[in-house]
Amino acid sequence: MSERRPAPTVGQVVLGRRLQELREGAGLSREEAARVLRVAAATVRRMELAEVALKIPYVQVLLTTYGVGEEEAAAFVRLAEEANQPGWWQRFHDVLPEWFSMYVSLEGAARLIRSYEPHFVPGLLQTEDYARAVLEAGTVGQTDPEAIERHVSLRMARQELLERPEAPHLWMIVEETVLRRPVSIRGEVMREQLDKLLEYTERDRVTVQIAEFADGPHPGTYAPFSLFRFAEPELPDMVYTEYLTGALYLDSRKEVAAHLEVLDHMTARAASAERSRKLLRECRENF
Repeated sequence: MSERRPAPTVGQVVLGRRLQELREGAGLSREEAARVLRVAAATVRRMELAEVALKIPYVQVLLTTYGVGEEEAAAFVRLAEEANQPGWWQRFHDVLPEWFSMYVSLEGAARLIRSYEPHFVPGLLQTEDYARAVLEAGTVGQTDPEAIERHVSLRMARQELLERPEAPHLWMIVEETVLRRPVSIRGEVMREQLDKLLEYTERDRVTVQIAEFADGPHPGTYAPFSLFRFAEPELPDMVYTEYLTGALYLDSRKEVAAHLEVLDHMTARAASAERSRKLLRECRENF
């Protein structure tokens, strides 16, 4: 049996999809590929869907079976070995929910992240004190101080990707409610957070737009979600949306297209980047 793992890396998702394409290109079913490996068909399915780590001996046999050339196969195996390395976030496994591990992996590999956030400042743009206040007010029964500090540390570590030479472009649409709802009785928490948002809006690769009260309802008023776009042509756009105790990852063309259309609609209606900076400054003065 292939070894199960907490959450796939983006590399495993890409290579799993490529394995499926190679199998289909060779005209083989999963059952036929499984017979070559002498395993259950479910094992092949799990590898292709990145539900398990890529076992290198299995990969080598499958590549030979699919007629992949020696040079291409060697490159594939090297990539598989790299993809199987645990992500940096695994050191937070004690507090990181399994359903969120994939998000951190996608976030770190994306070249474009477009998000809609109706409740809070997006995690990648939060200050430590703001993040701590949000987590302290979080799910009932999950407010252990040590766990909260671990979550804050994880959130701050995620922000390091914004300092990379090739940082992803963040394009965030945030409800006006987020700016006006205090998360702490200490006014400086919101002031510092709004100051940080203003600083980020001066960066070339960060766009923040405010969905104003005056604009009324819009197609996105259901739940927060993010759309990831990657440099790798093998990996399609993916959408992430969460609920109280879990999350959904969507990659079907129909579902991704619907979310992209909503984002485009909200982008056109939301305040411009300049107008959004003005709103941030106005809200800053009220705290």
